[in-house]
Amino acid sequence: MIATASLLALRRPSASARPGVRLGDVGPRLTSNQTSQPLALYGDGLERGMQLHLGTPFNRNVPIAVLDSRHGFLRLPADLDLPPSQAQVTLKLTLTDTEGNGLPGSANLTIVNDRHFTDLIALAVSRDGNLAFAISSTTDAAYAVNLESKKVTKIPVGDGPSAIARWEDPAGREWMVVTHEFAPEIHLVSVEGPGKEQRVLAGPSYATGIVIDPATGLAYIAEHAHDSVVSVTLTEGARVGWRAAVDPNPRAMAIAGSALAVGSLQTGQVQALELSSGKVIWSSAPGPETSIVGGRTEPFARYIMGGKAARDLAWSSRLRVLLVPSIGPNIGPNPDKWEVSPNGGIGVIDLSTARFTRHLGFGGGLTEGLAVDDEQALAYAADIGVGQVKIVDLSKLALSNAAARRALIQKISILPPEGFPSVRPTNDYGISGRAGIELHSGPKAVALTPDRRTLLVLNRFTGTLAVVDVHSAKDGHAVVREQIPIADTLTQPTRRMGQILYFTDVGQTSMTCDACHLEGHTEGVFFEKTHPLRIYRAPTVRGSRETPPYFTPVSTLTLAQTARIVGDRNRFHNPTLTAAEVEALSLYAETMVTLPNPYLERNGLLADEIELPDGSHGRPKPGLVLFEGKAQCAQCHPAPHFTTDQNPSTRGPYQNVGTPTALPIRSEMQDLFNRGFGTPSLLGAWDIFPMLTSGTAGFSASSQGTISVATRFPVRAVLEMAKESPADRPGHGNVQALTTDEINDLLAYVLSL
Repeated sequence: MIATASLLALRRPSASARPGVRLGDVGPRLTSNQTSQPLALYGDGLERGMQLHLGTPFNRNVPIAVLDSRHGFLRLPADLDLPPSQAQVTLKLTLTDTEGNGLPGSANLTIVNDRHFTDLIALAVSRDGNLAFAISSTTDAAYAVNLESKKVTKIPVGDGPSAIARWEDPAGREWMVVTHEFAPEIHLVSVEGPGKEQRVLAGPSYATGIVIDPATGLAYIAEHAHDSVVSVTLTEGARVGWRAAVDPNPRAMAIAGSALAVGSLQTGQVQALELSSGKVIWSSAPGPETSIVGGRTEPFARYIMGGKAARDLAWSSRLRVLLVPSIGPNIGPNPDKWEVSPNGGIGVIDLSTARFTRHLGFGGGLTEGLAVDDEQALAYAADIGVGQVKIVDLSKLALSNAAARRALIQKISILPPEGFPSVRPTNDYGISGRAGIELHSGPKAVALTPDRRTLLVLNRFTGTLAVVDVHSAKDGHAVVREQIPIADTLTQPTRRMGQILYFTDVGQTSMTCDACHLEGHTEGVFFEKTHPLRIYRAPTVRGSRETPPYFTPVSTLTLAQTARIVGDRNRFHNPTLTAAEVEALSLYAETMVTLPNPYLERNGLLADEIELPDGSHGRPKPGLVLFEGKAQCAQCHPAPHFTTDQNPSTRGPYQNVGTPTALPIRSEMQDLFNRGFGTPSLLGAWDIFPMLTSGTAGFSASSQGTISVATRFPVRAVLEMAKESPADRPGHGNVQALTTDEINDLLAYVLSL
């Protein structure tokens, strides 16, 4: 009798009977289980019907969509769960044929466990002031907090909740409106219950912000897949009224009189849109005429070259000014060679002139959420960098520079709950000019109750809601009354400590990791780097674990080394990082993954055709052929991370492809010698602004020494530079040989990476 195993061997062809079939690599090699993530497979002999086998701990097969023998695509399931305490796992990927046989070759994939890493990011309050609603972007949940009973109700919402706002429907019913990053949905969660009823409307995916006009009930939603704002009528099934193109990566918004103010995370500009049509009325950013009041950058105001990300926006109807929390105006080349110039604080835009009049710099910390009490002319600013809420007298801030120096009337420390761990020994804080132990709380968002007597503070790191009595705030006597626990944030303690280190400002310099790499991404350009000192683009941290070395010229070889050198420098060595801090910070940085691409099909496959940001159309599949062939892009940008830095054997060389060295602002104050640039990864290129190390693909420079947005489509700008490059200059691939239609196809593929 023949053994069962032998019979199976006779019926199933062995892997060795299929010569030439092999899995070579996967991209990205780092992803998250927060949502269904697209993957690209690279190999030989790929065929329809093959599946990707996810090794331990999942041990399951996923169907793949095969484009050709060398390219396959798929989406990972959205239910890849891990133990809550496990920050990440690296698993082995293999292929199986149509009959379940294993095939040669393998690749490694690291999955970050975001499903169990609570991240509270936004806050709203009911009209009676008794309920607060917070959302956690990673765990797909809203939390309703009863301020009287202290009861917390967890309410499931859609995939990747990103923003929340209160809405009262025409019948007088009250709802919390939640937008989402990874689902094209708007969730209406009833305040009654809370969450007793929930409605799901169609909406934009990749939503990043929402504001609702109380006068009309219209919702305005920002989304960054196509960098636009849409007006939505919630009573008519989320009917879209208008869609307006805005500066890259919009998020913060505010109704400002008869306009909608929109802040861009990557350009430093604030735009005002006409409420009825979405037409851009004006754009505003700091310039040499803007005053800086307080902080280390005050003497350099004449050298301002632009703004930095608006981390929130708030409108004072009483004073007719728009308030802009940020890390301060962007200081450009200057004779003192003052570099990397964060100065956390609040900027002021005068709506009558659309001028960015002044920035109140706190000299340390990182200002984020704002709430305005117009009756008392007070602003409450959440400072995630130092764990405080700062109370500002708006009548002084808006009046004059001299008055603005007296505008900060109180700092309220939000202490972490008893027993919450600290990154360093507790006696290391609050001495030698350092921030106090309160930096472990992470005030992210603030909201006033309707009676304006209570301020609610959402703490990102500790997962609590602080209740602050502000009825005497005008006299500087606001006090923290209590803190209500919302969610456990210590399931992955080392990673949480890394998050605290990433966002906070121990040395009170305003130079944090998040100052330059907002939420792990990018925040435009800076005048930086001691040698050579010039204007550089701030690169994204997302996916950077796979692409060392770092900086131009190379100065660090690993994320741990980067954490050590940059972390010490950010706090001016006050104090130097401990080994535990380096471990935690580098862990947090390496768990920052590239966002799932919005241009791919549901099965992860390249689309037949996509609309490009400038309204033209391109075909990603022919674009792939051009990328790997005629255009010669893959020589420097090979899959799967599309940079030679992805593999140790090809890591580190610099290229000179004729791109500009730096933005032409006070060139005599910049070091413009050029030994070439590192090859950046093209993964997530759809979400990068500006491009090129110099930032010249996206920004332009004025004769006044300021920067402005030259294009919303930086990938095309890169190719146009290459197309127009003189014959005697180094070439950027073989772009000059491409036709207009071929360039559109190539752009469509790059946007799909």
